[in-house]
Amino acid sequence: MGPLDSPDEIDGAALETLFLQEVRALNDYLSMGYKIFYWKTPAGIEVDFVLYGERGLKAFEIKKGAALRAQDFSGLRQFLASYPAARAYLFYGGTRHYFDSSVEVIPIGEGLQRLPDLLK
Repeated sequence: MGPLDSPDEIDGAALETLFLQEVRALNDYLSMGYKIFYWKTPAGIEVDFVLYGERGLKAFEIKKGAALRAQDFSGLRQFLASYPAARAYLFYGGTRHYFDSSVEVIPIGEGLQRLPDLLK
């Protein structure tokens, strides 16, 4: 962290890094065989993590906030439009587990605990 970094920017990056470390550890330890990617359209719409392998195609968006906005789902929705066979997850700082169309919305703590099952 430097003098130009805001705490909000650091917290979001730290949470994404935590998720990446957990996914990489599980992928290696459980020999799941996923390759880990980042997805972005030419218009700049993105998905934080895309996992692809013999076990399927999974997309994850990580949000630190407890309140989600419609735009928080835009990357996953666009990804699902291009790859309808994919499973999409949004991990966030809230407490409620629910589905928003084809996106499974999971509190970050619960999502990290369930990650081995979500990757199977």
